[in-house]
Amino acid sequence: MTTVDLSAFFTGLGSGLALIVAIGAQNAFVLRQGIRREHLFPVLAVCILSDAVLILLGTAGIGKLTETAPLVLDVIRWAGAAFLLAYAVLSFRRAIRPAALEATGGGRRTVAAAVLTCLSLTWLNPHVYLDTVVLLGSLAASQGPEGRWVFAAGAVAASTLWFSALGFGARLLAPVFARPIAWRVLDLAIGVFMVVLALSLMRSSL
Repeated sequence: MTTVDLSAFFTGLGSGLALIVAIGAQNAFVLRQGIRREHLFPVLAVCILSDAVLILLGTAGIGKLTETAPLVLDVIRWAGAAFLLAYAVLSFRRAIRPAALEATGGGRRTVAAAVLTCLSLTWLNPHVYLDTVVLLGSLAASQGPEGRWVFAAGAVAASTLWFSALGFGARLLAPVFARPIAWRVLDLAIGVFMVVLALSLMRSSL
């Protein structure tokens, strides 16, 4: 790999981390799954592969299409807001009545349910498209015809490193969450955060 390639790779790595390492619905879900040690590998695979697909699409130039079709983003915003509000309701239910939710089968997800939730939190979030497709796609284009794909590889590497660290690193918090009250506080915080995100999406669509 040449010096130019290395520069493009590390620029992509840094740019990817700057955009991905932020508190969001997807990261909150991965954190919760990591603490519970529940279906972590498929959840991480969904996050990493989804980011890789979106980054590569942005690098290929799809970001320009997204910019010229604001209606698409509006539809995604409203669908994402509705999903986040529904997810917030479940989080509040877990926080208020954790025993009741466990009894109805809502405490632990199946693999399919965890994957579908992760897919929804990823693909119904318009910020994901803005960060990966539009912003990273634009930055990749600035690296030139050859350097843009090396940049994209760096951005994909950033996503892989971040989600792996977040998911597996969450286990360090397991002693704290050995107490039921800690889960109730976490679920309450996640519920509030989802409502805030949903409201911000709705405001941006008005």
